[in-house]
Amino acid sequence: MTIQKKWIIRNAAKRDAILSLVKTYAQYGKYKKPSWAPPASWFGPVWTVLYILIAISFGYVLYLYSQQQIPGLVALPFALNLVFNLAFTPIQFRLRSFKLAALDVLLVLVTLEWAMCMISPYVMWVVYMDLPYLAWVFFATVLQLTITRLNWKKK
Repeated sequence: MTIQKKWIIRNAAKRDAILSLVKTYAQYGKYKKPSWAPPASWFGPVWTVLYILIAISFGYVLYLYSQQQIPGLVALPFALNLVFNLAFTPIQFRLRSFKLAALDVLLVLVTLEWAMCMISPYVMWVVYMDLPYLAWVFFATVLQLTITRLNWKKK
């Protein structure tokens, strides 16, 4: 592949990501939300910080597992949490399913609590590092359940 084709593909991907983000913000703005809901512009900065913390703490758990210093059962909730976390945006904003998004965010919360309980006997700093993530996920769960209730369409 030529350099020009790579440049075109890379810039097209960046453009698509930016357009997707703009559409997501616009769609969030259309939902009925509680008065205490943060503006859409908060989510990017909050998740940037949280993903840095997640990368460090979850990455260390993966490292421990790869070195056979923790059993797979300890690493399992971390892996499941990432899957559920990454599934939320497509469920909420592409599938536009409030019910599935509510279920997904509950699974993010439960797997995070499970992960923190499982790793605590081995590495307590991972638990401490994930506390901001836990606080945000708890808030996000309450917010999503409220948004789901407010936007519930009865047939």
